[in-house]
Amino acid sequence: MIIREPADVLVAGSAEPLELGPELLAELRATRAAMLAGIDSGDAAVYGVNTGMGRLAGVRLTALQQEAHQRNLLVGRAVGGPPWLSPELARALLLMRLRGFVRGDAAVSAELTGFLVDRLNDRFLPAVPRDGLGSAGEIIPLAHAFQTFLGIGFVLENGERVSAADALERRGVEPFVLGPKEGASLIQGSPLAEAYAWLCARQVRRLVEAQTVCAALVIDLLGAPQEIYRYPVAGEYARRVLAEVGRLVEGAAVRADVVQAPISVRVAPRVVGFLDQVRADLEATLRESWETPADSPSFLDGRFVPTTGYHAAELGLRMDAVKAALVHVAEVAVQRMHRLLDPQFSGLPPQLSADPGPQAGLTPLHKRAVGELHAMRRSAAPATLGSLDTSAGQEDVQAFAWAAGAELEDAVRHLFAITACELIAIRQARYLVPEPHRAAPGLRAAHAWLAETVEPIPVDRPLGVDVERVAEACRDGSLPRPG
Repeated sequence: MIIREPADVLVAGSAEPLELGPELLAELRATRAAMLAGIDSGDAAVYGVNTGMGRLAGVRLTALQQEAHQRNLLVGRAVGGPPWLSPELARALLLMRLRGFVRGDAAVSAELTGFLVDRLNDRFLPAVPRDGLGSAGEIIPLAHAFQTFLGIGFVLENGERVSAADALERRGVEPFVLGPKEGASLIQGSPLAEAYAWLCARQVRRLVEAQTVCAALVIDLLGAPQEIYRYPVAGEYARRVLAEVGRLVEGAAVRADVVQAPISVRVAPRVVGFLDQVRADLEATLRESWETPADSPSFLDGRFVPTTGYHAAELGLRMDAVKAALVHVAEVAVQRMHRLLDPQFSGLPPQLSADPGPQAGLTPLHKRAVGELHAMRRSAAPATLGSLDTSAGQEDVQAFAWAAGAELEDAVRHLFAITACELIAIRQARYLVPEPHRAAPGLRAAHAWLAETVEPIPVDRPLGVDVERVAEACRDGSLPRPG
């Protein structure tokens, strides 16, 4: 994969080796030369290059101090510890920083950019802390991520923490020697928030698809009246989901004795549509973040320009919004699942048990879903709120966008588990429905997939493995998609 421009980095999640294109390398070298000339041509303070950082920005550094300063910026801020980011997220963090370097305004060397590409190619994954990062910007996790390039700190290999120095040595690679501004650039911007937004938004797309199918399947099984799904609702995304649900349930049998389905069944398309809307808003904000200079200072039009790229509040607040929408979708899904277990609504045996009384049926599975929802509710408060003074008052506000991302990642995981529980209940309900049951034509593929993926439950059995398997299938897109 030849990287010629920043957008090329976005397809670098595959195993295909990366390579910087020759024209891009020439641009990086030209920008770097101009930046170095700018440092050498005058006596102006350049933040983080010939000055301290934070409250110590007013301290001018001697030439000798500057030689060690870029290294010190990394090692002195690596104060975190486990738990570590997942390998997938650590790689995404490196990709996001690479995208920023390729944009050019960081003015780092072609050599550092190439070193980063090489580490992506040889699966070098730093051990980066997930919690306890109370800094303006992301200097603590980024210090952990990139001190490893110097042979300091730790990387993750096969789930184990190993010395970065040993990992480089096994690859036959010398530790990188930083030049002017490069240590500062490695801890600038908000690439961790971008990594969370990038990965989580893709997973939320899967959840929108899966929850759309779940809603339609429950409508079908309950024999719910369908007229409500034929009239428009507010919002482009809600209308899109509503139309899809209407298409999926077309031709499904409607129970003559049901005047109105429970609210959790009626509002499902609207709720899922709003989740898709805030997901799209997050992705639009992420695209803007990718195109905005993030270093402070950045090197733009031959000048050093301060920015606020470290304060990714716009990403954090939108991830908080997606998290809240996920909680609401989860609440509706858990209630909808409970209606399937209730003979009053389903017309099926209590608790979807093949032998009620001797066999508990799926009530324990519903309790699993309730537990997942409870965990989501506990972290429903916005993670981006709660700034405190640091650095003697110089850094007195934090965005905590990384925290919003971490909580969003957790919420996504919980909703996949809830979705799996609901799909297993749907599978069991279909198993217990008296024949003949005329399933909607648009749902036959989903019913067939469930029948193939989940064995019926004639007698109680441990379902934890089933939940894990179905959740993973939803994550990887195996569940037949709507549309």
